Formats: sequence, C-alpha cells, structure tokens
Amino acid sequence: MGPAEDLFFTVYKLPIYSPWLLVSYSSTTTFYVSKSYLIMDVEYDVIVLGTGLKECILSGLLSVDGLKVLHMDRNDYYGGESSSLNLVQLWKRFRGDNKPPEQLGSSKEYNVDMIPKFMMANGALVRVLIHTDVTKYLNFKAVDGSFVYNKSKIYKVPATDVEALKSPLMGLFEKRRARKFFIYVQDYEDNDPKSHEGLDLTKVKARDIISKYGLDDNTVDFIGHALALHIDDSYLDEPALDFIKRMKLYAESLARFEGGSPYIYPLYGLGELPQAFARLSAVYGGTYMLNKPECKVEFDANGKAFGVTSEGETAKCKKVVCDPSYLPDKVKKVGKVARAICIMSHPIPETSESHSVQVILPQKQLGRKSDMYLFCCSYTHNVAPKGKYIAFVSTEAETDQPEAELKPGIELLGPVDEIFYEIYDRYEPINNHDEDHCFISEASFLSFLYYYVSYDGTTHFESTVQDVLAMYSKITGKVLDLSVDLSAASAAAEE
Repeated sequence: MGPAEDLFFTVYKLPIYSPWLLVSYSSTTTFYVSKSYLIMDVEYDVIVLGTGLKECILSGLLSVDGLKVLHMDRNDYYGGESSSLNLVQLWKRFRGDNKPPEQLGSSKEYNVDMIPKFMMANGALVRVLIHTDVTKYLNFKAVDGSFVYNKSKIYKVPATDVEALKSPLMGLFEKRRARKFFIYVQDYEDNDPKSHEGLDLTKVKARDIISKYGLDDNTVDFIGHALALHIDDSYLDEPALDFIKRMKLYAESLARFEGGSPYIYPLYGLGELPQAFARLSAVYGGTYMLNKPECKVEFDANGKAFGVTSEGETAKCKKVVCDPSYLPDKVKKVGKVARAICIMSHPIPETSESHSVQVILPQKQLGRKSDMYLFCCSYTHNVAPKGKYIAFVSTEAETDQPEAELKPGIELLGPVDEIFYEIYDRYEPINNHDEDHCFISEASFLSFLYYYVSYDGTTHFESTVQDVLAMYSKITGKVLDLSVDLSAASAAAEE
C-alpha cells in the first residue's frame, strides 16, 4: 500500500475492491476521495458506453492510437450482448428459473454465445486481433465444415477448381464452367492487368461476369451466398470487384489451415473476446468503470456531446462511442432477426459428423427474401459437456412467428434436447456524427428481453467487423492498416 505522488497530494492506494483512495495533503491532513470522482473529474478524448464486442474493439484500437479513453457500462460484467452464458444463466434468461434438467450435464461446462459467429481465417477480425496482439489472450480451433443447402439437401461448399470438379452440386459440363471461373478468381490480382482478362471489375457488374462464364442459377446461388457470403441477391447488380474479393478471401482462408472450412473459433466461445480487447485498452491507459447506472450523455446548446453523467458525476469528453441503448432517440428500426438456440446430443445430419459447422440456406432455396444460417459448435470447442452440441438457426425475420419462419432450418438439425426462440428488431444510427460527436454502432433490440444486440443474423464476423472499421475511420479520420503477418495467429485442427 505504498504512496504514489500525484501533483501536490500523496495518494495511498487502498485494496482494489475499495471505492476510496486515502489522500494526504500534508503531514497533518488526510482525507478519503472516491475513486469514481478522480476518474470522472478528467476530460477524455473518447468515452465508450457499453462493453459489447464492437465497443471493446473500438476502445482497444483507440487506446492503442494514444487517445485517452474512458469505458463505462451500466452492467457489472464485460461483454453485454456478446457474453457467453452457462446453462443456469441460459435457463434463467429464457425459462425464468435456474433449474435446468440434470440430464443436460454440468452448467459450468456450457459457454453458450449469445452472438455466435465464426471468424474467417484470413478475415478482418483475425487481422484486427493480430494488429493489436490480442491473439496472445485467446486460443483458436479450426471449424470442421462449411456447407450449403441446395434442392432440399446439404452439400459441402466447393471453393476451388479442384473441389468444383468433385462436387455433386453440379453436372459434368457445369463443373467445367465453374472450374474455369474459380481459376479466374484464384488468379485475379489488383496489380496484375493480365489477370483481369480485359474486365474492369469496378465497372462490370457481378451478374455480367457470371454470364461470361455461363454459370447456371443453381451454381450462382451457392457461389454468391455460401462463398462470397452475400445475404441476398442485390450484389448481382453491383460492381463485381467486391464479389470476386469475397470469393478469394474464402478460398485463401480455406487453404490456410487445410481444414474443412475457412473458419476458426475460440476455445470456450466468444465471451473472452470483449475482455481481451478490454485488457488491451487497459494496457494502453484506458480506464474502465462497470456497474455505472444511467450513463446519460450530456449535450451543449448546439447539440454536441461534451460528457457523460452517472451517479451525479460528469466525465467530460470530445466524442462519445456507444451502442444504441444509450442513445435510443438517435437510431431507427430497419428490420428484425429471428433466432433459435438449440441443445442437441448429436452433430447436424449430413455434415460428415462435423463437431463444428456452418450451413447456409440461400434465399431462393426457401422462397425467401434473405438467407437462413445454421451454426453448430460442441464440446470440441469447450462450449458444452462431452457429447453435447449447441446449434443456432437465424435469419432476417419476415414475419412475427419465429417458430414457423425458422422451421426449414430447425428440421435440418434432427432431434433437439431443448430449444429457445427469440425475435428482435434491428436498428441503425440516424444521427450526424459530425454535428453531435456521437458514434453509434448498428444494433438490434430484443423486443421481449429489452436490450440491444449489435449484430445481424449471419453466422460469420465479416459484416460485424466492417461496421467497427467504418466507425474507427469516422472517429479518427484515418483507415486502419490491417496489413499484417497472418502467420502470427494459429488454430488447432479439429480432432
């Protein structure tokens, strides 16, 4: 409990759990000061509200950039909607009590992610993890398989010219056409005009380049949705460059660990990710305050945010970053997501006994406006007891009946031990951040659980991280350089 000089005062640090600091002004004058007061009585570059994954990534990145960051949350735990629940917590949230059936196994062996998403092995989130050296806090494992639903059956997603020739998804002549297209994608390089074959992909539409190779609608369906990971068919009328780069990312990620999919997933689930970025922020001088009620954003006469007030104390700042629950009047509803969480005692049928897997159901296969996603993980990633599997079925909701809407995906799971449904609204910011200095993440609102979820219905992180990177650029005025050595991160193969 040694002293640390602080201006004209000597501050004696009491145990970490104490809310007070013992301050000595002279040899005869001592008094106690609230830790909260000393933290709040400072001006920060940025105050971040909420400890969801998006907010924690931004807090870490901004702290690494040398900005003075205060990170606050009304909850007494990290993660927000990005947290992982044990079985008792899951039961209490959805069933209202804390007594799950004993046959489901030990509660503490469950780590059920509320926002289950795989990471592309060469994707943006992995690059952010390497860029910030957060990989040292986490261990990853390769995901077994990546599949697509086509004509009422599940197939492995072919991602290379070799796999195209072997895939039962296509007939003989279509395989040859697809192989040529895959070779074009694999060879394409921005800085090599010869690889462009006379096509300017910043102008040529995705639909036109597909027509050039004569691919049929069935092939286009799985390429666009299961490889390029587009959520609907609007990409077909947009410049083809993004479409081609998405396919290259999938193929390069697949080749990275030579597994059955391009994805990786952390052991014990995603709950450690927000805390890992929180550690990063703290290492670079960020300050965290949990269990802070209200957290009211204060605005001046011109509508510009200048601070955040909690428990009668106001911390001043230049900018505020938050999830929409802190500024609900600055967002608008843009859609809904329907989701089912299932506990099973077997892998998803027709997925080669995969212990971890993604299955994408393209919109046309279901007669819908958007895709449906199946996510499954198990005890091999330490998210459930031995022999248990956690599956999620999610989609952009088109009705108010999640049970009926998710039925096509749930039927593919086979028997389930337990199932939980939820439906929530999606929101996006409507404010002008240049005017009010508020930077709000896109989010969803669970209509019957009353909290925000800053994620869409997909089962991968690519769209999520793009939102984070866009916010980072708006806040700092610069683009984050993600040119990193990807070999700095590794993942164990599935056993």
